[in-house]
Amino acid sequence: MTERGYVWVRVHNPVVGSAPVIVTSLFMCGIVGIVQNDFSRPVEKKSLNDMIESLRHRGPDDSGSVVVQGVGLGMRRLSIIDVEGGQQPFTTEDGAVHLVANGEIYNFKELRAELISAGHQFRSHSDIEVLVHAYEEWNESFLQRVQGMFALALWDRRNETLICARDRAGEKPLYYTRTADAFLLASELKALFVRSDVGREIDMEALDQFLTYEYVMAPRTILQGIHKLPPAHYLRYRKGDVSVKRYWSANQIQVQSWNDKNAATAVRETLGRAVSRQMMSDVPFGAFLSGGIDSSAIVALMAQEAHKNNVGINTFSMGFKDGSYNELAYAREVADILGTNHREGIVDPRIGDLFHKLISHLDEPFADVSLFPTYLVSQSAREHVKVVLSGDGGDELFGGYDTYEADRMARGLALRVPKGALSALANLTSMVPPSSKKKGLINKLKRFMSGLVEGPDDLQHYRWMTFLSAARKRELYSTDFQDRLRNSDVYKPVRECLGSMETDDLLNRQLYTDLSLYLADDILVKVDRMSMATSLETRAPFLDVEVMELAFSMPGHLKLRGRQRKYVLKKAFEDVLPSSVLTRPKEGFSIPMKNWLRSELAPLMDELLSSEQIIRRGWFEPDVVQRAVTAHKDGRQNNAHLLFSLMVLERWAQEYIDGV
Repeated sequence: MTERGYVWVRVHNPVVGSAPVIVTSLFMCGIVGIVQNDFSRPVEKKSLNDMIESLRHRGPDDSGSVVVQGVGLGMRRLSIIDVEGGQQPFTTEDGAVHLVANGEIYNFKELRAELISAGHQFRSHSDIEVLVHAYEEWNESFLQRVQGMFALALWDRRNETLICARDRAGEKPLYYTRTADAFLLASELKALFVRSDVGREIDMEALDQFLTYEYVMAPRTILQGIHKLPPAHYLRYRKGDVSVKRYWSANQIQVQSWNDKNAATAVRETLGRAVSRQMMSDVPFGAFLSGGIDSSAIVALMAQEAHKNNVGINTFSMGFKDGSYNELAYAREVADILGTNHREGIVDPRIGDLFHKLISHLDEPFADVSLFPTYLVSQSAREHVKVVLSGDGGDELFGGYDTYEADRMARGLALRVPKGALSALANLTSMVPPSSKKKGLINKLKRFMSGLVEGPDDLQHYRWMTFLSAARKRELYSTDFQDRLRNSDVYKPVRECLGSMETDDLLNRQLYTDLSLYLADDILVKVDRMSMATSLETRAPFLDVEVMELAFSMPGHLKLRGRQRKYVLKKAFEDVLPSSVLTRPKEGFSIPMKNWLRSELAPLMDELLSSEQIIRRGWFEPDVVQRAVTAHKDGRQNNAHLLFSLMVLERWAQEYIDGV
């Protein structure tokens, strides 16, 4: 069948039963909060309800709220288990503390038992209820005891303090801002936008970040005065004062001595425990399966766990007609070996209508093109399940990206080849027309050389994770835009991350940077928004705190061995996964956007990037934009990253600035 711009194909493998059922009490949702500056002014219930209702897609099954003197908290709920008992908000026995949260607490049984022993009384079997009692028992230090993915907000009436927090990796989002009358928080920006007192003025440094990296890094958002709470941080708001503190960091993990065998065994066992903990649901669930090592390892462990209960696993994949982008054969091979109930689909390039819909869900400019297949595979999975496990985080923990190899090669070249010669070679390769294939030798060489000479050396591997050089910005940005960036440094967050880890293990510093920036502000944003847009819950076992701490205790040579990436992870699963998965290079969940912008999506590009639109915004030089469009259409250059980013920005501005 054809639906919403993709062709749906089913491949069925016989399985027994449905997804594993392990009774707990979990739910995904969206949360909001209002704290008045003047407690004598009551929170308007309509304003709170409007914020709650804007997050219905995150929790279509239920809603809840509490309003006390000068404070309101609310949530939307996607019921997974304990529909009646899991109703939020939760309140302590004495009614002094109220809490709303989004996510799951995987060690809640242990915490619950300890809290009951300490005299706490529970009204439900909810994993989230342990948070309010844990805070009551241990104050803010309770966050160090919690294992899970979450964003939470609690109001402590005793000391008139609001506490907000996010999980260690940043799987669940949390935004906040201050207006003239109140402090506001929400899971998504759209819940803040319903308030007329929230401003819409562009943060030009954030805009520069977006065009450089294709996403905006926490704590910034695209709008001035609105902030993202960073992962592994908590916020305290009391009597008008805001303080933000970190409660966990991977850069504090000490690298240990490991031999190959013990390291592989530890990875297999620790990841297995994480998968077991996260297979908690009273409803059918499954997994995203790309056919790469990360998702295949997760599905292999899920299959082992499911076998104990004589049940099956649902897996979901998305591919493309373009053969160089299509990985369905690998996913199908893994599904056949593991005996999953596998379904797969094909992304159609006619995604114009979907483009408008997804930009609305993203709230701020975001140009990772894999958002399309992520949404579509989530939509397909939601037809059959409410919960999926994913392989997100494996690359950032075990060294999966080719940027690490690129940096190693660049360091070697710098010792042997004069910089002038490298610049001359980069100029030559830039003249070679790009290939229509996903990667290929020509495209890899062009990308390697451009990153080598255009990015500052101290960015290390991040030279290949930026998409707009300083030279191109000088051409593209209007004079006013450049003037407003005069004292800014778009590379500062990367440099700070690279320099914050006290180790001489270069790869682990780079992995920490990717965990802190790229994973948190690109990958996890994409997965959360696109899955929640379909009311699907996603969980990432690689981001279990035990797995993350294990990975950062291992030296870089266990992750990048010669030219083999994820060495220890592949070693851990060499007896259960086929060699096609273990030996093939990483492809990434990308789409043929560069080709589509020359064909099916060209009219949309022309509409959004017309000279009239560019002049109206005043951010860019219209002639430079039109030359980039023409060169891309003619096949002389691959300007897909720039052009798609500009298209996203314009459509976002139309909706959130112009109100169109």
